Amino acid sequence: EDVDIPSRRVLITGATGLLGRAVFKEFNENNWNTVGCGYRRAQPRFEHVNLLDSIAVHDIIHDFQPHVIVHCAAERRPDVVEGQPDAASQLNVAASANLAKEAAGVRAFLIYISTDYVFDGTSPPYKETDVPNPLNLYGKTKLEGEKAVLENNEDTAVLRIPVLYGEVERLEESAVTVMFDKVQFSNKSANMDHWQQRFPTNVKDVAAVCRQLAEKRMLDPSIKGTFHWSGNEQMTKYEMACAIADAFNLPSSHLRPITDSPVVGALRPKNAQLDCSKLEMLGIGQRTPFRAGIRESLWPFLVDKRWRQTVFH
Repeated sequence: EDVDIPSRRVLITGATGLLGRAVFKEFNENNWNTVGCGYRRAQPRFEHVNLLDSIAVHDIIHDFQPHVIVHCAAERRPDVVEGQPDAASQLNVAASANLAKEAAGVRAFLIYISTDYVFDGTSPPYKETDVPNPLNLYGKTKLEGEKAVLENNEDTAVLRIPVLYGEVERLEESAVTVMFDKVQFSNKSANMDHWQQRFPTNVKDVAAVCRQLAEKRMLDPSIKGTFHWSGNEQMTKYEMACAIADAFNLPSSHLRPITDSPVVGALRPKNAQLDCSKLEMLGIGQRTPFRAGIRESLWPFLVDKRWRQTVFH
């Protein structure tokens, strides 16, 4: 019997990262010929490509001839961006602009992953047409990246998303999962931000949105421009930590809500809620309930597994 080799080709940048791994898996499991590229952690699974090397980028795109490129690679840690502005701008803006040019050269549909941090958080929820006003350098570089890709390739979708969590390799990979140790080790009290309103979003859901967007685009060339996707459960970090404790039947009385705006690090928007109705009207999207998603993500990192297995199973 002939092996069915899928004719739809997708290239994913940042395929070693939290979102990139989920996007790679989503396309790969849904009959797309999927190539992922990464940098530090690429081999052996993914192609090793330095996105700042324009020749390497040109070569992989021209060799593979993708129909779709999902650009997940970015410096997405706001405090790191503040400390290394030039490096962040190279990756978030210059590399994105070059990728858009190369995508245009093979007529590939580019999905550029952006952020809710392009907004200042003073008048949510934000529609795609609302005027961005980033408070920190991270938001500024991602907004410049949006403009750069749209200028260099009109066949681009910008997908803005909020704080992500999912299947992590290390707890520090996500601003949501990094709280787990503070939740688990309840012998000392832990201060938790109870000021900034967040909408934690599962990378599996974002991956599904990327694939659905790509598949709709293959049928309808008018699918392009800016889109928003987000989980719909509003929570501060304190509330997320309490929900995590609840999901694992752990105490939460040691968690202390801090209601002042944070004074250290990059400025954060108070509430940059994204209005997702544009994608919803296209019939695109999926949402994993936070408690279910976070249990699945954090279960491997639960210290006291043996006793809890008898509780849960």
